[in-house]
Amino acid sequence: MTAPLLQVRNLTTRFRTERGTVTAVDQLSLDVAAGETVAIVGESGSGKSVTALSILRLIPNPPGRIESGEVIFEGRDLLKLDDTGIQAIRGNKIAMIFQEPMSSLNPALTVGLQVGEPINLHRRASWATALEKAKELIGRVRIADAASRLSSYPHQYSGGMRQRVMIAMALACEPRLVIADEPTTALDVTVQAQILDLLKELTRETGAALILITHDLGVIAGHADRVCVMYAGKLVETGTVDEIFYSPRMPYALGLLGSLPRLDQGNRQRLTPIVGAPPSLVNLPPGCPFTPRCPLAQDICETDEPELTATDSELHRSACHFHGQLEGVSAVQLFGTTWADTDIVAPVDLEVQP
Repeated sequence: MTAPLLQVRNLTTRFRTERGTVTAVDQLSLDVAAGETVAIVGESGSGKSVTALSILRLIPNPPGRIESGEVIFEGRDLLKLDDTGIQAIRGNKIAMIFQEPMSSLNPALTVGLQVGEPINLHRRASWATALEKAKELIGRVRIADAASRLSSYPHQYSGGMRQRVMIAMALACEPRLVIADEPTTALDVTVQAQILDLLKELTRETGAALILITHDLGVIAGHADRVCVMYAGKLVETGTVDEIFYSPRMPYALGLLGSLPRLDQGNRQRLTPIVGAPPSLVNLPPGCPFTPRCPLAQDICETDEPELTATDSELHRSACHFHGQLEGVSAVQLFGTTWADTDIVAPVDLEVQP
């Protein structure tokens, strides 16, 4: 079998804070094959973005530090490369599309210069050649009148157009892997769909693998091949899109699906809440981090952390002691309480516990 393009093994990243040490990513392992689209999903603070930044060694030190693990890309451990080695990878063989393009683009430089810079830097091309390639890239991401828009500044672009510029920059050197961190944040629904379709289309054309980071399961339904669900810095379930959407085997993943609005349930959509809040990442207690919010929790969940275990297929793995009990169970059956989106006030029993 062909080795995966990217292999992350036992990655642990921590931050020192006034309250103590925060374990943002805890013993995470995942593979990404060439040409594959893998989505990493989870609520805010679950460790998705820190995982992406750790892969590219962009964790600010201090206060952050990659404590342990391996990030094997094309047979080399990125965590062992010197500064020159990792700089040759960033923007060249691995590119990242950041969450907010307005803060990622330099307001003092034209779009043409920023799109052409990776080509000039990594391909050693002249600026004339780099700008010609930038014009081609701007056209490929479907920005009209590419030649004249090269001399525009980021503030002269709309939010959706700025995100297209970020995609053009990411694909400038035809990377083997693209990491997109919440690429549709703050965009309206129609533009979200356009951006995701464009990103998927262009990575397919170049044969690049794609890691798509999001908190919204809905945006990855038609765009990902596999899904990795994170909670409290840990990988708690992984499988194909169909396995995660139609047969989740971890209560948290089932809860995320229950919180997703659907169009096939009439005017009174029923949303199922996950009562409570994620745990503090400072000195996490032993056992499963989802225990305080889980209706299935037993004594073993408080003391023994479950390992990712194969369920109904080798690719579908769940970190739950009782994953076998979730077959065919709905979010309503598990979490017990629903409310309609037409209600003004949620029932009292939905109050978040401290």
